[in-house]
Amino acid sequence: MEGGSAAGEAEALREALRLLRIEPSAAGPSEAGAGGAAPCSRNVLRKWRRWERVLAARRRRRPQERERSRARRAGGRGAARRHSKALAEERLLEARASGPRLCVDLGMADHMTMKETSRLASQIRRLYGANRQAEKPFWLYLTEFVMGSLIYEECFRMNDGFSNYLMDTTQESYLDLFPVDAIVYLTPDSENVLEDIDPKKVYILGGLVDESIHKNFKVLPGSSTRQRPEQSE
Repeated sequence: MEGGSAAGEAEALREALRLLRIEPSAAGPSEAGAGGAAPCSRNVLRKWRRWERVLAARRRRRPQERERSRARRAGGRGAARRHSKALAEERLLEARASGPRLCVDLGMADHMTMKETSRLASQIRRLYGANRQAEKPFWLYLTEFVMGSLIYEECFRMNDGFSNYLMDTTQESYLDLFPVDAIVYLTPDSENVLEDIDPKKVYILGGLVDESIHKNFKVLPGSSTRQRPEQSE
C-alpha cells in the first residue's frame, strides 16, 4: 500500500512539474528505490509553492471577475435604457411642438360600467406605451378627463407613473380646445380611409369600451354636450 501511495505522489509531482515546464529529470537524482519518489531540489519546491499560490489567487479572483463582468453588462444595459428613454422623450416633445396630435375623447366615460372603465384605463396605458416607442409619435391628449371621475381614478390606480406620462390632460372638451376645421374624428363606420397623417390636424379617438352598447348618442355640433335623441315610436 505504501508503495502505491508513493507512486501516486510521484505521478502527481511529475504532473505538477510538467505544468511548470520542468523536466522530471531536473527534479533531482533518479528515483530512490523501486517505486520511491525522487527528492526535489529547493528551486523546484519554490516553483511548486509559487504555482500553488498562483492557482489559489486565480480561484479567489474568479468570483470577483464574474461580479465585475455582470456589473459591466448591467451598466451597459442601463445606459442603453437611459438613451432609449431620452430619445423617446425628445420625439414626444417634438410632436408636442409640431404635431401630429391624437386626442382620446373621454366624454362618454360616465356611461361605462366599472369593468369597462378599467379596460379603458388599461387601453390608455397600452396606447401611451406604443406611441412612446414609435419612431414618429403623436402628442396625446385626454379630454374631459374629470378629476375624481371613475376613469380618472382608474387611470391612476392601474397605471404606475401615470402622473409622469408625457401628454396633456384636461377637463375641457376637444370641441373647446381645437378649431372645428382641424378635427378629424376617427370611427370604423366612416367610408373614408385614413391613409396620410396631417400634422396640422387633431385626430380624435372615442374613449368608449362598448361591451354594453349605448345606441343613439351623438355630439351636438359646436358644443361639448351629448344627448340621446328621443326614440321614435
